[in-house]
Amino acid sequence: MKIYDVTVPISAATPIYSGDPGVVISSTATLAAGDSANVTHLCFGAHTGTHVDAPNHFIEGTLTLDQLDLDKLVGQCTVVLVDENVRAIEPRHLPDLANIERILFKTRNSAFWNEPEKGFRTDFTFISRDAAERLATPTMKLVGIDYLSVEEFGSDGHPTHIALLQKEIVILEGLDLRAVNAGEYELICLPLKYIGGTGDGAPARTILRQKHDR
Repeated sequence: MKIYDVTVPISAATPIYSGDPGVVISSTATLAAGDSANVTHLCFGAHTGTHVDAPNHFIEGTLTLDQLDLDKLVGQCTVVLVDENVRAIEPRHLPDLANIERILFKTRNSAFWNEPEKGFRTDFTFISRDAAERLATPTMKLVGIDYLSVEEFGSDGHPTHIALLQKEIVILEGLDLRAVNAGEYELICLPLKYIGGTGDGAPARTILRQKHDR
């Protein structure tokens, strides 16, 4: 069984969505300094790197991160390859959704992770509102993409997010799918569980398991 770690590492070099808090990682105690243990202090926003969006991210009074059903975050998943010339994922780019509960889109965005030092990109491939509405089937549990948002940068009203979140479909953003081919996998996505703030999202260690080598 092959395991793919599709999580973007969090560091000071991690691209951050425009306007979000930056990453600060520091040591509050070190063995080298004579302390009894090494202790690291982590400071970053809830939507840093590979992360989950809960409905309360854009819809006030809805489910928060700690209330998400784990069944949506673990299970059979389909990875769809989108042509590198596609900037907006439209309904015509979607597969037959009849038997899909979790779907991840591998796009031209994956190559962006080769050069994180270039910072946040605004020209990423995104999911259009029409495609999001098509994805919001009664059986869909999770939709993911290989950059920091499913939404077009600068969109008015966040229609892609809302189309999915109002159906309580978990959004998984910031995936690193460079090593992953299109096909069927088992998704295991475990976001940091915390209480406080608005519970709008959290970074998530995310892996894909492939039962049989191709």
